[in-house]
Amino acid sequence: METLIGEGKTKQVFSYDSDHVLLRFKDTITAGDGAKVDIMENKGVINAQTSALIFRLLERNGIRTHYVGMYDERTMIAKKLKMIPVEVVLRNIATGSIVKRLPIKEGEIFDPPIIEYFLKDDSRHDPMLNYYHLEYFKLMNRKEAEVVESVMMRVNEVLRDIIRKMGFELYDFKLEFGRLGNEIIVGDEITLDSMRVRDPKTGRILDKDLYRKGYDLKTVKEAYEEFLSKLEKVV
Repeated sequence: METLIGEGKTKQVFSYDSDHVLLRFKDTITAGDGAKVDIMENKGVINAQTSALIFRLLERNGIRTHYVGMYDERTMIAKKLKMIPVEVVLRNIATGSIVKRLPIKEGEIFDPPIIEYFLKDDSRHDPMLNYYHLEYFKLMNRKEAEVVESVMMRVNEVLRDIIRKMGFELYDFKLEFGRLGNEIIVGDEITLDSMRVRDPKTGRILDKDLYRKGYDLKTVKEAYEEFLSKLEKVV
C-alpha cells in the first residue's frame, strides 16, 4: 500500500500517482457523528464493491465521477480531487433528520425531490447551509451549486430506477463532490452508509438506519450483503 495521506471514519486515503489516490474502505461502522462506533466484519469489502458498481453505473449514464477502477477488493483507484467539505442530500421520501427539523411527517413524498446542503463538521453536527453560506465560506458559488443540483437529480433518476428493479425504494441519498481542474464531479462513496433504502411492501430497512436504531451487526451486515447481491444482478 502507498503512503497514507488522509483518514476518515470509514476510509483511508493513500497516494498512488500524480493524478490518482487509493481509497481503502474500513470495516468501521459509525453513527451520531462518530459517537457510536463498531467493527462490522467485511463491511469495507461490501461497501467498496457496492460503490464500484454504482459509480460504473453512473459513468455509463454520462455522470462524471472520480472512479477509475479497483486496486483490490476493498480499495478503489480514484481521480485525485480537491474535495468540497459539503454533504449534498437529495430526499425523495421523508425520513431521518428532516422530520425532526421541520413539520413534515415520516413517509411524505417530495415531488420534486428536496435537495439540502450540510457542512462536514462533526463537532457542530453537520449544520445545514444555503447558497449564501456556500458562497461566504467559498465552498461553491450559486452557478456551481446549480450544476451540483442538476447532477443530484440525474443521479437520483439512475439510482431510483436500478433500486426499483431490485424491488426496493430509494428514500434519500448523500453525495460529496470535488474539483478536478475547473470541473466539479462526484467523489467519495455511494453505499448503504449514504443512502436510505426500504422495501416498499413491508417498510423493511436495508441501510445504516438499522445500526442507528440499534439492530445487531449481524442483521446490518445481512442487509448490506442482500443489497449488494441484488445490485450485482441488475447492474
